[in-house]
Amino acid sequence: MKSQQSGFTLVEIAIVLVIIGLLLGGILKGQELINSARVKNLANDFRVIPTYIYAYQDKFRALPGDDAAAVAHVTAPAGNIGNGNGTIDGAWNGDETSTTIESTLFWEHVRLANLAAGPTVPAAGFAPVNALGGRIGVTSATATQTVGGLQGTYVVCSDAIPGKFAKQLDITMDDGDTAKGSMRVVPAGSTDPAASAAVATTSIVDGTNYAVCMAF
Repeated sequence: MKSQQSGFTLVEIAIVLVIIGLLLGGILKGQELINSARVKNLANDFRVIPTYIYAYQDKFRALPGDDAAAVAHVTAPAGNIGNGNGTIDGAWNGDETSTTIESTLFWEHVRLANLAAGPTVPAAGFAPVNALGGRIGVTSATATQTVGGLQGTYVVCSDAIPGKFAKQLDITMDDGDTAKGSMRVVPAGSTDPAASAAVATTSIVDGTNYAVCMAF
């Protein structure tokens, strides 16, 4: 007596393939939404920092970090003041434990003014970080401090951003050209203008981390 072997019909196989396709599509769509949310979070960092500067200037007629009267204005510790020359001196990613570098004091002053959340005593881990754990900083766009050839009054930089997000950020906030405009992509950690030429969009590697800087 012959035994009867059963198997999947073409209809059943087709249904399974459709289900697998739907699952893969859902996973890819979910990842796309997650990436989009991360880019929006990164973009928000660039949008909110100018509001700190303008709000502080409106209230105290001084520039955070550069404020020579920060002791009186925001009860900063004696000595944790700027020189009042109208610029935020120091690299955007300078020593975060310093009480004399204005780009570090910037965060102390805006936090003491209740404009931003975070610790008010410079120390390791004092500088804020973005959604990917990269450092965020601000400086004045002077001839010796600007990054990637940016022209403006101030420069905000956010570090450790993968290339695929860096390109999307530039499309979202600027002209889509990472080597031109008000937002530019430079090698991760770039500080010295001479060593931080903006990276062309075609040269950016999706999985490599970069610093993204914006002038305003």
